[in-house]
Amino acid sequence: MPTSIYPTRPETGTVLHWREGHVAHVRFNRPTALNALDVDMTVLFRQACDEIAADPLVRVLVISGEGRAFQAGGDVAALAADPEAIGRSLIEHMHSAIQTLNQLRCPVMAVVHGAAAGAAIGILMACDLVLAADDTKFSLAFPALGASADSSSTWGLPRVMGLRRAMRFALLGESIDAAQALQDGLVSATVPLADLDAEGARWAARIARSAPLALGAVKKLLRSSINHSLPEHLVAEAEAFMACSRTDDFKEGTAAFLAKRKPDFKGQ
Repeated sequence: MPTSIYPTRPETGTVLHWREGHVAHVRFNRPTALNALDVDMTVLFRQACDEIAADPLVRVLVISGEGRAFQAGGDVAALAADPEAIGRSLIEHMHSAIQTLNQLRCPVMAVVHGAAAGAAIGILMACDLVLAADDTKFSLAFPALGASADSSSTWGLPRVMGLRRAMRFALLGESIDAAQALQDGLVSATVPLADLDAEGARWAARIARSAPLALGAVKKLLRSSINHSLPEHLVAEAEAFMACSRTDDFKEGTAAFLAKRKPDFKGQ
């Protein structure tokens, strides 16, 4: 397999990114601050997302956090020092990263624990799968600081939770636990904290073995369905299926099925 265009697992930095095989990782690495975002971190996060988007070998992206929390929102102390300048810079880089994540063809999954607050909720909205440890607390957090929300959280929450539940989550300002988040549709599944890394690795490995062009097509269809009428969507499904049927991966998948063996997809 060709060498990645970005480093393999770096040792230092507040946002780490690397690729192992077909699995790309972004990890927030400021554990003493619960991975709260300052401007430098948002720049690094945006750059990591851009580099991963440019790597054709990536079949799945896993976003996680080092230490006791996934990500605790913005660095309030830094923001309070200069709300206009710091806030504008944080939002500029975060919104660029969120846009890139939403446009990725490959599945994006978050593996979360401890706390996911503020901008972290927006990051989860850009993910296709969210695996949460059973100790995780989720909070929008912004109104408690006298701020409105950013990072696509108010765009994504009604879509994954429904408007009423999104309103409750946002306006009451209360944190919810992992069990409630699962019930509300904020996360895909929950596991004990001790099993989080192993289960996240299992999910990522399963996706990485799958046909990337087909998964990308399914992801695009699901994400676009909310904006389509049924007739429009049936046309989109037909076009996507026929496009997949012309790929080498389709030939490999059908041949493997008939031969009762595991397929070896190449993304072609």
